[in-house]
Amino acid sequence: MLKYLPLGDKAFLVKIGNGISPETHIKVQNFSKLLEEKKLKGIIEVTPAYNEILISYDPGVLNYKKLISELRELEKEKINLYAELKRIIHIPVCYEAEYAPDLEMVASLNDISINEVVKIHASNEYLVYMLGFTPGFCYLGGMNEKIATPRKETPRTSIEAGSVGIAGKQTGIYPIDSPGGWQIIGKTPLKLFNPKSEPHFFIEPGCYLKFYRISKIEFESIKMQVEQNSFAIKIEAKNE
Repeated sequence: MLKYLPLGDKAFLVKIGNGISPETHIKVQNFSKLLEEKKLKGIIEVTPAYNEILISYDPGVLNYKKLISELRELEKEKINLYAELKRIIHIPVCYEAEYAPDLEMVASLNDISINEVVKIHASNEYLVYMLGFTPGFCYLGGMNEKIATPRKETPRTSIEAGSVGIAGKQTGIYPIDSPGGWQIIGKTPLKLFNPKSEPHFFIEPGCYLKFYRISKIEFESIKMQVEQNSFAIKIEAKNE
């Protein structure tokens, strides 16, 4: 049975698990999609996270006790909404020094070579657990601990959009220019957030990212294609 924790008079958390795992992630996504499918009157927004869901609602339309009662009934339904196909989005990354100011330090702290860091970083498939922090910032799971590196003690005041970083046991991509304390090891020419396109994000929770290495020349070429809306992002779908 799920746990429901009130947050003020207009929102509450649906607690689905305690840890971070692909299994819990599937449960979070399934229940979130079920809520969106049912379109319960009074619910304003459903926001999934690692192991819980934030639900905002209008207490003038539906009171808390009645809403929780309806959700308890939904728990009994069999949920088959989660995609059976594994969707893998391939992300080009340039790991050259110009775009990777912290790559050498990540290698040094982990006592491996720069090429080994790149090889390890580009070898895994990373599950997108959720988006947050800034528009389109994806929280990824699955990074090899051999390249884990602490955040910077003093964050940078500005990191360019597309920068790929490491913080602890996580890796991620900055979708817009913003401050940040992650160790920057590369950059992608792709735009993760585009307010002029629909949808605004081509990455969503539940898909996987796979990084691949490109040169500076390839970076500039892809960047130009992205600006001209002519670059085709490789998206692979396969059975789990």
